[in-house]
Amino acid sequence: MPNDDPWDAEASQQVARMNPGRPKAGFYGAVPEEDEENTPSSDSEGEEDFEEIEILPVRPKLSAAIGGFAVLLATALIVAGHATGPGARVSYAIVLFGVQLLGLLAWTMALRPPAAGATAAIIALTAGTADYLAVTGEPGALLPLLWVGLGGFAATLIAQVIRAEDRQRAKDSWRTTLLIVSGATAYAVLITLVREPLGAPAILVCCTGAGVALLVARLTDAVFPKPRIAAQVPRGGAGIVLGAMLGTLVSAVLGSYLVFPFDPTKGAVLGLVAAVAAHLVDLAVNFGEAGRRLAGEAPTFWLARHMQGPLGGFALTAVAAYAAVHWYLS
Repeated sequence: MPNDDPWDAEASQQVARMNPGRPKAGFYGAVPEEDEENTPSSDSEGEEDFEEIEILPVRPKLSAAIGGFAVLLATALIVAGHATGPGARVSYAIVLFGVQLLGLLAWTMALRPPAAGATAAIIALTAGTADYLAVTGEPGALLPLLWVGLGGFAATLIAQVIRAEDRQRAKDSWRTTLLIVSGATAYAVLITLVREPLGAPAILVCCTGAGVALLVARLTDAVFPKPRIAAQVPRGGAGIVLGAMLGTLVSAVLGSYLVFPFDPTKGAVLGLVAAVAAHLVDLAVNFGEAGRRLAGEAPTFWLARHMQGPLGGFALTAVAAYAAVHWYLS
């Protein structure tokens, strides 16, 4: 009998011959079979690749050296501030300008801003101008130093956008430039402080608290760097807490020997503020170095990397001492 059904067995076989490969969904392939090659194995589903975190070891000699540098810097700032007379602040300005140049060199080499040569030259000129205004201006006047810092920051940005290769980096590194300008200009605040009656004792208390805090923290890290702040940061929490406590204690003892309005309580408050400020900057430098290391950037000169923590810490301590004199002790 003739078969008029177009979808009989013979027609279906012919269609299958015309379309080789995977069967179509229909009578012969109603349920398509899964491809064995694309089916993930049960072993690969449960496996996850975990990247091993590198634990950076603590170098005891380096930690002790950084603590010693912090003590030397604090001693220089204190002795120079007390060795000059009321009308002769030029020698103190010279000492501070040397510290500013040292900090500028360390921060420029470590942070590597665009147009590094022009940036360093402009910031050095800004720091010298701030020192001159602090020596010749009105005692306690902070606004001229602020305007000088903002002017130096603007001039630095202009120098960084002249060249095309520096212009692209300047958009992302303006915060770094602002930190370098602020750190170099902040030391001029100490000249303003020593021209006031409470300035020199406040510098003594604050710089002593910050120096003792950094020294104790670094020496503790050399012996007992635990608990670790982070795996990539070679710092311990015990040293930071112990340094802040002993820095506060030493400042309280100094406050008990100074004249009115100083007392042990006010000395402890100033020491605690200075110790916390120094620790914050020091830790920020450590975390910044760890971030650059994880990003794959080439390390810079080791001396510049390790000096920027104490130098930045005392720059912020100078601002904290000024705030304490004008808004807490007065």
